[in-house]
Amino acid sequence: MTRRRWLLGLAALVAVVLVAAGAVVTTRLVSRSAPGPVAGPATPSPSSPAPTTPAPVTTSPTPPPGADLKGPLNLLLVGVDTRISVPGWEPHADAVLVLHVPAGLGRAYLFSLPRDLVVDIPAYPKAGYPGGRTKLTHAMSYGSRVPGDKKHPSTAQGYELLRTTVSRYTGLRIDAGAVITFGGFDKLVDTLGGVDLYVDQRVASIHRRPDGRYRDRVGSTYTGPQMVYLPGNRHLTGWQALDYARQRYTAGGDYTRQRHQQQLIRALARKILDQGLARDPDRVEQVVAALGRTLVYVGGGRRLVDFAYALGGLPPEKFVLVGLPGDGVGSGTSYRGEQLRPVGREFLAALRGGSADAYLAAHPSLRVKN
Repeated sequence: MTRRRWLLGLAALVAVVLVAAGAVVTTRLVSRSAPGPVAGPATPSPSSPAPTTPAPVTTSPTPPPGADLKGPLNLLLVGVDTRISVPGWEPHADAVLVLHVPAGLGRAYLFSLPRDLVVDIPAYPKAGYPGGRTKLTHAMSYGSRVPGDKKHPSTAQGYELLRTTVSRYTGLRIDAGAVITFGGFDKLVDTLGGVDLYVDQRVASIHRRPDGRYRDRVGSTYTGPQMVYLPGNRHLTGWQALDYARQRYTAGGDYTRQRHQQQLIRALARKILDQGLARDPDRVEQVVAALGRTLVYVGGGRRLVDFAYALGGLPPEKFVLVGLPGDGVGSGTSYRGEQLRPVGREFLAALRGGSADAYLAAHPSLRVKN
């Protein structure tokens, strides 16, 4: 595979990993690479005359980065709301996405889990959390707590508990993942010159004015002019892309927001490829450097380029967006959270069993368009 091709993979990975959550993520893998085989001295065949000089020692070419990664692979992409201006504010998982790449690495499926999904969160002694059944977003919050230090929560700890929770719920081993804040997402999109996206429904922002300034807020009530995203092909700046992907008070609620986040990931990946970023490793480094501390790396054992190379042959049209429908859970007027409908839970089983394509063919409504 050429250098250009693996840079394509790197760029695509940066796009996917960085966009996912209203802010996104870059990643390291936990699996370990194995060194390539080295051939020993050449041995003459019995029918050949012995050479008069020692046979040269030959070695196999150095294996490319990530050459031993064959799949399946699973990435957990998390966008968090971290209000660094508020002392002791715990990071909330505002977007939780999983990228599943089956064995052979020829196709990828991206799906979201509702932030309010009711799940069993295991005990996490490191943060003093005893375990319980509550909303998925709380796994990040509860896991981030550092006993004896209420002012400096640990996003890395929060990710660790969230990863365990997601793995248990989906039945998928999570190989890698990362977290990015909202500010990091702004920087990413602006560094790339904005992103082109098809807005599929009218979305009114509760957070921003048309000029990008934040709306006035008293308690939980926002006032002032609103930024409105109208249907059609739009070019969005960093703050606009983030703002659009955050909105959940729309027709369809949080499930619409999940769809918009997935569409944004795909649009950003196309943006990176179309502008030739993949052919310029210095530009890739510039994008990553621009994120600074807004990017939290998690996992270990692998470099980013290993994983990027492994995905370098993934055709863009094989990047499948999947929407998992759900319903509210509660008693009477008491709302506890969300649960996936049977069709969504059955998709996860199909994913584990390697029959996702057949399942999506039988349930085409799960495929996200645009």
